[in-house]
Amino acid sequence: MQVMSELIPVTVVIADRTYRLRIDPKDEEVLRKTTKTISEKLIEFKTQFAGKDMQDYVSMVLIWFATEQNAAMTQQVEKDNIATQLETIERMLENQLKP
Repeated sequence: MQVMSELIPVTVVIADRTYRLRIDPKDEEVLRKTTKTISEKLIEFKTQFAGKDMQDYVSMVLIWFATEQNAAMTQQVEKDNIATQLETIERMLENQLKP
């Protein structure tokens, strides 16, 4: 469990709202990059879909982010499956080459 004294205070702004967080110092760079990506996507959706309210844009970013995460997980599963199949083929070839 994290001791409170080890956490650092960080303030981030998302969708014109300020959030004060306490995080592990090693997570700060990832948090800042994630916040920047979210802000950039909010701007992108605001320019593409004029006339919506901020809640709509935040929802769009959330859907986009979740989809990206699921796509990354799917790619990793596919890589793992391919690696397993290659290992199986390698064992089969080794067995065939044994005298």
